[in-house]
Order: sequence, then structure tokens, then C-alpha cells
Amino acid sequence: MTAATPGNPGAPTVRPRAGVTAPEGDDPTRGRTATLNQLLLAAVVFVLGVLVAVGPFGGEPLLFFLGVVIVVAVTAATLAVPWNRLPYGWVAIVPAIDIIAITLMQIAAPDTVLGLLWIFPTTWLAGGFGLLGLFGVIVAIAGIVSVLTALSAAEVTYRTLLLPLVLIAVAATSHLNARRSDAQRMLLAKQSHLLGSILARTRRQEQVVTEVLDAVDFGIVRVGPDGRVAVTNGAHGRLQQGLEPDDDRSEVPAFRDDGSTPLPPDELPLERARRGDAFDDQVVWFGVEPGPRRALTISARRLTDPDAGDAGAVVVSRDVTAELNALRARDDLVASVSHELRTPLTSILGYLDLAIEDPDTPDAVRANLDIAERNAERLLRIVADILAASSSSPTTVGASLEPQLVDARDLVDAAAADALPRASARAITIDTTGLEPATAWGDPLRLRQVVDNLVSNAIAYNKDGGTVFVGTTTDGAWSWILVRDTGVGISDADRSRLFQRYYKAGGERRAGTGLGLAITRDIVRAHGGELGLHSAPGVGSTFIVKLPAIAPEGDAP
Repeated sequence: MTAATPGNPGAPTVRPRAGVTAPEGDDPTRGRTATLNQLLLAAVVFVLGVLVAVGPFGGEPLLFFLGVVIVVAVTAATLAVPWNRLPYGWVAIVPAIDIIAITLMQIAAPDTVLGLLWIFPTTWLAGGFGLLGLFGVIVAIAGIVSVLTALSAAEVTYRTLLLPLVLIAVAATSHLNARRSDAQRMLLAKQSHLLGSILARTRRQEQVVTEVLDAVDFGIVRVGPDGRVAVTNGAHGRLQQGLEPDDDRSEVPAFRDDGSTPLPPDELPLERARRGDAFDDQVVWFGVEPGPRRALTISARRLTDPDAGDAGAVVVSRDVTAELNALRARDDLVASVSHELRTPLTSILGYLDLAIEDPDTPDAVRANLDIAERNAERLLRIVADILAASSSSPTTVGASLEPQLVDARDLVDAAAADALPRASARAITIDTTGLEPATAWGDPLRLRQVVDNLVSNAIAYNKDGGTVFVGTTTDGAWSWILVRDTGVGISDADRSRLFQRYYKAGGERRAGTGLGLAITRDIVRAHGGELGLHSAPGVGSTFIVKLPAIAPEGDAP
């Protein structure tokens, strides 16, 4: 057992036993303990002195009051002496003198039970000074009782031995309780030291984490399981600077990834995270022109506690304004270049048609012209896709729609028939048994473009000898178009970026421009519908187009 030292401030403090000199100021409670013990004995002795003074007393009053005076004097000395500045063993003088004073009182009245007062100093010595104190108590009690018995020349009986036995038993109990208390105090001191070290280490780690989070350039928000924001870093605040509205009571307007469609409050990333959603790369535009605008891509991850329960979420946001503006500038440039290419390509195709239809053109030349015409048409389709992707959005596509009531079954059946030659070349079967009558409200040309893109992808990414299932159905309010293949499927990494423009999923057949699905989704959304996807690697993919089955209110069928 070691006491606390300046080099180890957290080490437990252990009270020294008799015979051990403690450092100065080792136990600041030593003086208070001595005072309380002595005052308790002095109070009992004072009451006894008052009773003796006012009533009959069969002993020697002079000797009795000498013991009382000694106790009172020792009590006064105990209050005056600075015990914390003296070696620890010196305080044992107080109970030793008390034993002498009580012995005088017992001699003054040998037939009384004044010897019970020895309990106070003996418990103090046995409990406060370890084995040395307990041994001293046993020797002192045995010696005093033996001397008193010899002086009184009385016969030794059970009554004579009962008092010293009780005193020794009480002293031993006090010693054991004190040792147990010291052990508990030491254990608590060690635990306090350990908890202090853990707390200091935790604070250092928290400071390091805070510094790291504040140093990064992306915003981080920690949402608790109750939906409250627990932690935010400095970057989150910086991303919101300059976007605050003039009216403090209003909120910054938020828009979808197209920058123009308002985002409902319940679809804001933070609200979705509070509801328990987990998502990746949700693009949100904040602010309105001509004021400052900022685009953020936001992701949310759910957290779990050690019991696998919900522990909230972490929402990470990153500024992608410059990237999206650069993409928009690229789309504008691509659209401009594609538009310039479209005019000469149209002229080339016209002259190729004239040359092919000319009866004077030799067959060999006509065959070469057919090849040139097919490649020119393919190039024109690519240019058209690029133009559509560069300008496509729910608003721009919607402005060019001419919706009407169409039979989705006939539309899908015609697209399947046109794709049959390409499917037959790879022994792929197109199954149309799932086609049911289904009326849809939409532009026939645009919807045919949607189905052609989905069927073309189902063939391109299918296995040789596979199957493409197409189907239609309706419930009267909505109609669905289904295209399912038995191909390679789509991985999780590709699925999150599948509808991005110019992105081509991995696999053996990375064909096309990477624009088909992006255009398809924009066309479906412009109709007020939605495009869904279910896929698993090695199993296949299923695309589901949801379209309104009736005309919106106010539109004539």
C-alpha cells in the first residue's frame, strides 16, 4: 500500500497504522476524527459527572472527579492541538490517557459499570491503529483488570471476566471493520483513479475527433435516436453561410437535383434521416436565383448500439456546386456541338437515299452506300441521344409532350416485334404472354422510346439463349409496363449510378453512350410516373414503368 505522492496525484491515500510516521498533511481528516471521538467520550463523562454531583454516590468523589477533569482537559487539548501537522502515532496518546482516566473512575467506584467507558478509547485504538492498536488494547485491558482484581482481593468469577472479554471482542470487531473500510476506500480510490484516466483519455479523443471533423471540407451531422441533432462540425455551418434568408422565420428554399423542382419538407435529407431512412448521394439545391445557390450531395448512414438497437444516424454533406455547374457547361457544349453535327448528317443521309434510289447506281456501289447509310443513321441516333440528354429534365421533356390515351399493350408488343431480329441473332426469346390490356396517358412516341430503350438493354445485357419477359397491367388509376431479363444483373455499385448520364454499367457488354436510362427516367417522370428497378447479380434485372392510366384533371382525353 502506497500513499499519494506529488508524482502520482491520482494514487489512493491510505491511512497509516500505529508505529508508522505519515508525511505531513497526509490525512486532512485526522484532526476531525480525533475531535469527534474525544467529544463523544467527554459528553458521556460530563453527564455522569452531573449525575454524581446531584445524587448520592457510594464511591470516592475526589478520585472520580479527578478522572472527569482529566477527560475534560484531554478534550480541550484535542481541540487545540493541530494533529494534521504531527506524526500520525501521536494521536494515540489521547485514547491512552482516556483509559487512565476511566481506570481512576472505576477505582473510585469499583462496584459500578463505569468500566464500560473503556469501549470508547479501545475501539478508537483498535480501529484507528491497526494490529498494533488492537494488541495494545488487549494488553492494557488485561493488565488493568488484573491489577484491579488484585487490589480488591476479590474472587475471580465469570462476572469479573465478562467485562474484559466484551471489551476485547468490541475492539476486535472495530479493528476488522476499520480494515474492511480501508480496503473499500482503497478500492474506491483505485476506481476513481481509473475513471479519471478514462475520462481524460476520452476527452483527448473527443478533442482529436472534433479537430479532425472541423478540418474536413464536408459537413457532418450526428442525429440521435430521438431525432435531435447531437453533433455538427464546422464545415456544416460553412456550407450554410450566405444562404440564410432575410426573414429569420423562413427557411432556405430547397430543390431537387434538376435545380428547379421544389423539394417537399418531408423529403429533406435531415428529415429523412430522422425518420430512419438511409440513402446515398441525394443532390439538393439550396437558394434561389439571382441570389446565391449551392448544390449539396447528401448521404445518411444508420448507426446501431451494442445491443443492435437504433442509435441514430450520421448525415454527410458535400458541396458539388462547381461540379454540377461544370457538368451543365459540358452539356451545353455537347448540345451545341451535337446540334451542329445534326444538320450535315441529315444532309448526308438525304443524298445517300437519293444515290441508293437512283436506278443508274450499280449494285456493288449501292451495297456500299447501304453500309454508309446504316452507319450515318446510327451516328444520327447517337447525336439525337446526346441532344436529348443534354437538354432532358422533367420540365424540358414535359414541354415537348403531346399526351393522349394509348394502349400500352399494343405499344410494348410493337417494340418487342421490332427487337425480335436482334434477339434472334443471340437465341434470346422475347416472352409476350404477360401483356394485358392497359390504358396509359402519355405521348406515344416518347413512351415507345422508353420501351425501346428498356428492351434494347434487356437484350444487350442478357445471356445468349436467355429470355426477355415483357408485360403490361393496370388497376384503373395506374398502369405498369414490365421488362425483365435473365442476364448478368446489376451490382450495388452500378445501381447507385445507373441513371447518371454517360455512365455505363460494368460487364462484358459495355455498349451504347450511357444515356438511354437517364433519358428514359426523365421521360417517365415528365409523364408523372416513376421508373423502378429490381436486380441481383447473376439473376437478372427487372424495370417497372409506372404511368397514369387516366388523364389528369383538366386535360381532355
